[in-house]
Amino acid sequence: MVPEGHETEPPPSERRREGWPRWSVWMLVALVLASVVIPGLINRDSGTAIDYSDLIDEVSDGKINSIVVTNGTGAIKAEAIDDVTYSSKGPVELPETDLELLRDRNVTVEFRSESSNPFLSMLPILLPFVLIIGLFWWMQRRAQGQMSGIMSIGRSKAKTYTTERPETGFDDIAGYKSVKQEITEVVDFLKEPDRFAAVGARIPKGVLLVGPPGTGKTLIARAVAGEAGVPFLSVTGSDFMEMFVGVGASRVRDLFQTARKLGRAIIFIDEIDSIGRKRGAGVGGGHDEREQTLNQMLAEMDGFEASEGIVMMAATNRPDILDPALLRPGRFDRQVVVPLPESEERSAILTVHAKDKSIDENIDLDLVAKGTPGMSGADLANLVNEAALNAVRMDRDSITQEDFEAARDRILIGQRRDSVAMTDREKEVTAYHEGGHALIATLFANSDPVHKVTILPTGQALGITMQLPEERHAYSQDYIEDRLAVLFGGRMAEDTVFGVTSTGAANDLIQGTELARRMVTEWGMSDRVGPMAWGSDNQVFLGEGLVSGRDYSDDTARIIDEEVERILRTQEGRARQALIEHRGALDRIATALLDKETISGEQVAQLIPEPDESEPASGSISETEGHPPTAKSETD
Repeated sequence: MVPEGHETEPPPSERRREGWPRWSVWMLVALVLASVVIPGLINRDSGTAIDYSDLIDEVSDGKINSIVVTNGTGAIKAEAIDDVTYSSKGPVELPETDLELLRDRNVTVEFRSESSNPFLSMLPILLPFVLIIGLFWWMQRRAQGQMSGIMSIGRSKAKTYTTERPETGFDDIAGYKSVKQEITEVVDFLKEPDRFAAVGARIPKGVLLVGPPGTGKTLIARAVAGEAGVPFLSVTGSDFMEMFVGVGASRVRDLFQTARKLGRAIIFIDEIDSIGRKRGAGVGGGHDEREQTLNQMLAEMDGFEASEGIVMMAATNRPDILDPALLRPGRFDRQVVVPLPESEERSAILTVHAKDKSIDENIDLDLVAKGTPGMSGADLANLVNEAALNAVRMDRDSITQEDFEAARDRILIGQRRDSVAMTDREKEVTAYHEGGHALIATLFANSDPVHKVTILPTGQALGITMQLPEERHAYSQDYIEDRLAVLFGGRMAEDTVFGVTSTGAANDLIQGTELARRMVTEWGMSDRVGPMAWGSDNQVFLGEGLVSGRDYSDDTARIIDEEVERILRTQEGRARQALIEHRGALDRIATALLDKETISGEQVAQLIPEPDESEPASGSISETEGHPPTAKSETD
């Protein structure tokens, strides 16, 4: 089984050569202890222990033949005439009377010096040398470790997954049928390369997965490897970059050498835009080390043939900044777009993520999926988890539809701020501001439907008008103009009712100005400017537009500014006129918000009369004057 990385652990024999075995340390400790303990055991006195006074009595009785006295310790060993051995402890220096007694009784007396432990006697001399040698040995080991790290810095950090690992297949990916069909040829080639070789077909060397973050590009690449039953080498673009020159190119070479040793394999590079950006771009001429890494990758991709059974896969969400040489035929031949999931695909993804959750049987995941347009697979996984957390927070045993609603609101508009206490005046102005957004969004046919309106402080806003966009892949001019009118609805409601405007519409104006400018400069929705488009001027990091951020004259810039102003003022007038004509509905919506704090889009529609009904005008709920507070809508 191939380990996580292709750098395998050295065998035990090599590890023993690299350093001392573990048992050698314990052996050294045992030898030291033996040198200290064993001499003491050998020199230990043997025989029958008696007191010194009793020993003198035995000498007086003539029962002792000889004694041995140890200098410095007073230890005495005596041999009796009946071959009995006595051991005793006397004074360090024997008294003169006792010595005369021993001579009178013809006792042989021998004085011996205590035998010293050679190891202990040499320890003061050896200890400094041992410490110096140990220090040099430790420094050598550290140097060897650092050198081994430096020598292996050029090796690839790719993780290798083999067929022995738990497989990931297409069945584990919910939705994305078109993406699966497009990359099925890669799977078939890796499974049966002879069938393609028989007709002379050449499989693409490289497949580039392009899509927004969180759409499952990495999971799709692993599913290809799982379906084909071949090893899968995964690496990120940032793994090639180090502070040392030439490391990235060395790792690229090592990565492809490893793939060739495996035979048929898939090399997957995630976030390839980190090393695959256009060469020679940027202020100062670009990043030389990154460009050398890219050059080595381009050379390696040219170096293997399709018959080798190696397929390159990469993922990025910025294909526009990749080097053209990386995208030409023969390298990354095919681009597979992994878009945001549609409603049916979102429902399937929610079903996958809800498998291990306790879900209430009355939950309709299709309804949840319809209310989450624009969410990626990662967003949906987070949605299910937030719903589970909300269920636990509310002491429920299973996840209900209410939990999904709370989770969606938390993700889209933020968390409620219960600590914010608004005055009555602030609540009234906020109610009219959000009521203006909701009224215009309900009246204009091309705008997104209103989901709910609240004046409870949420996220960074004092109030929210939440709209759920319908599934759209292209936006008409009528839709964008109605969108602008909705953005101006809050500001015009404050101006219509109170005669003043607040800073609450700041973000509305920012979004509206950006939309209007794109209508003029990118989408050709201005008759005066005509069918002309100018791209964004934020391209300095690619080396474009260094001198000037625009490619049109000052006269054209003045015309663009005038057209943007005309569009904004026109939609502001539409919003003002609609609010004046439906002033009664605006008052009813504001009253409902002040009463209930949160109302649904259906309740908003019920408060607006039919076109044939008269709409009487009325004043504001409160005629109290004051400075309007900051109020934000969902569009903020």
